[in-house]
Amino acid sequence: MLRYILLSKLHRGTVTECDINYNGSIKIDPDLLDAAGMRPFEKVEIFNVNNGERFSTYIIEGERGSGEIGINGAAARKAMVGDIVIIVNYGLMDDKEAAAHQPTIVVLDANNRPVK
Repeated sequence: MLRYILLSKLHRGTVTECDINYNGSIKIDPDLLDAAGMRPFEKVEIFNVNNGERFSTYIIEGERGSGEIGINGAAARKAMVGDIVIIVNYGLMDDKEAAAHQPTIVVLDANNRPVK
């Protein structure tokens, strides 16, 4: 049996832009993707702490070093600039893999920089 297991989480990121006219996705600073082990075009779930919205989309790279987290397309109606979000990805693992797995949790400050 395979189970969906948390791979990584960007915890308490701040939305820096919302663009309803973009063709969908979430734009994330590649430095944050590297820290979490996330990849462009990977499916992610987004949890909006401010309003309780939960939605899924795929990642596109933003500008490296910018700290940007941009919600695009229809999902832009589910967030506002300044909202706090949690971004997670999951992977399929068998019980043996899951028992040995430790997810990567990256806690972010108000400027979307990892808290050490």
